[in-house]
Amino acid sequence: MNPHAKIYVAGHRGLAGSAIVRRLQAVGCDNLLLRTHTELDLTNQAAVDAFFAAERPEYVFLAAAKVGGIQANNLYPAEFIRDNLAIQTNVIHAAWSNGASKLLFLGSSCIYPKFAPQPMPESCLLTGELEPTNEWYAIAKIAGIKMCQAYRKQYGFDAISLMPTNLYGPGDNFNLENSHVLPALLRKFHEAKERGDAEVVMWGTGTPRREFMHVDDLGDAAVFLMQNYSDEAFVNVGVGEDVTIRELGQLVGEVVGFRGKIVQDLSKPDGTPRKLMDVDRLSALGWKARIALRDGVAETYQWFVEHYAK
Repeated sequence: MNPHAKIYVAGHRGLAGSAIVRRLQAVGCDNLLLRTHTELDLTNQAAVDAFFAAERPEYVFLAAAKVGGIQANNLYPAEFIRDNLAIQTNVIHAAWSNGASKLLFLGSSCIYPKFAPQPMPESCLLTGELEPTNEWYAIAKIAGIKMCQAYRKQYGFDAISLMPTNLYGPGDNFNLENSHVLPALLRKFHEAKERGDAEVVMWGTGTPRREFMHVDDLGDAAVFLMQNYSDEAFVNVGVGEDVTIRELGQLVGEVVGFRGKIVQDLSKPDGTPRKLMDVDRLSALGWKARIALRDGVAETYQWFVEHYAK
């Protein structure tokens, strides 16, 4: 990848997109095309076509998406499937039709069946029912994978797809109403420490296992795959190991400096027992995550204190 080529990062303000931008800048890429939603509505086909015709980027990182938690998926299923299908269709087609050399599509681990084998290999896609609470988003992401494969098969377009595990890091969503578990725990423990609470209550038994990857590792993997991978098979991107939610809570408490007790609310649900990515395909390509969970949580907490807690 020529560092002076035009590189378009769709969704550059999001958690994943901003990490991709940081990594591209770190390796010397100096001709990045970045547009906010106000400047370019990716659900507008005419606007996307006009942008690609005018700028003709050589490389495209498609990290833009309409995202949200369980509540948002349940409340707005039509928007989740419509907007994500529109974004993907418009960007992938415009990239191909305007001569882009390569496109990388960013998916999600929610594409896998609810009862997928653990760790989840790429081969288990479409082998079972999806998790009902986010099937609208998952179906859109599966369609994105298939569109990349179809454009490669019919047109020879070099489109690749990667599926990241649970991400966290600077710029995360810390809203307790709709954030993911790790940023929610960081805020919860921080506020408990600030108030001098004697305990923090966590949902469920604490036994479910989850995998967490710092978003800067994702940014590194995305640039690595753009430079070193070309195949229709999509690639899981994760760390290849997991922790229990209880262990995560204990780690967050230590990082934050909370001295009280952790109490499990057994009346609350646990969710899926385990979600771990099989990263053998990625490892065979020569890439491995580098940021340890404790180090990444500490860095993210520092960012939270400086940018969000105020």
